[in-house]
Amino acid sequence: MPKMVLLSQYLSINGNDLSDYARKAEVTVEVEDKDVTTYGSLGWKVVLGGLKSGEVAAEFLQDVAATKIDSIMWPLLGTVVPFEVRADSGAVSTSNPKYTGNLLVKAWNPIEGSIGDEASVGVSYPTSGAVTRATA
Repeated sequence: MPKMVLLSQYLSINGNDLSDYARKAEVTVEVEDKDVTTYGSLGWKVVLGGLKSGEVAAEFLQDVAATKIDSIMWPLLGTVVPFEVRADSGAVSTSNPKYTGNLLVKAWNPIEGSIGDEASVGVSYPTSGAVTRATA
């Protein structure tokens, strides 16, 4: 069975390659389950897929210097912007698909942590509209 170790993920938000700041990037997509059980199902639950939704989560190492992550993300607060995530920063291919769509930057935590911690920022953004998977 093939295995994979994430060594060089690619994360772009609003056209900004944030890979140098990111130490984790996750794309999650799910479908609501809608219960359509009737007496005719003889006691078995019957479900159908409903609305789809997604989320992009990331952990960044913070940098508040001019032109760095904080100055990139702060102006995006409250806006819907495009994203792209790949398991590897290499070219998009059948073995390195890209996941794209739009997300709502609903929060930004410019200062997080305790004494002695690295300055990091954890975020989780809902997608807005379809999330697509492409291999070319």
